[in-house]
Amino acid sequence: MDTKHLAVDGYLYAVPTPGARCGTARFELICSPTDDAADDTVLSCTTADPRIAYALLTEIHPGDLLRVTGTLVQPGDTGEPARATVDALEVLAAAPLRTLREMVLDRYGPYLVVFDADTGTVPVFTENGAWVGEAASPDTIGDLIDAHENGGDN
Repeated sequence: MDTKHLAVDGYLYAVPTPGARCGTARFELICSPTDDAADDTVLSCTTADPRIAYALLTEIHPGDLLRVTGTLVQPGDTGEPARATVDALEVLAAAPLRTLREMVLDRYGPYLVVFDADTGTVPVFTENGAWVGEAASPDTIGDLIDAHENGGDN
């Protein structure tokens, strides 16, 4: 087993997961020494630093460019991949925000609305699941709810 000090830049591959112990986290970085996708390597990382774990689990997103510093363990002839124990983490660049492309539920008091990026209309339900109607646009949700509460036609 070979152990070396490590400082590497890489992109967070996926949403980090909490470790088995409180205040720990596991995550993977995509690293490339040449910036060519053919040379990409996925580095498995763990941290036992509660501040780093908290940041990974609440503030850092997949695609963020990170610099990690710690210890690299290469198991040797066992065939297991190398893994890093991270002592320090720095966000070098945040990933661009992703465009909303799926359905999202939102609450308007006791009403639920469904925003779908593929349509302009907005279905509206009561929190108990009763159909209220379909607003022609997000700007008309309030009018639809008012009409429903006043017993008007939807």
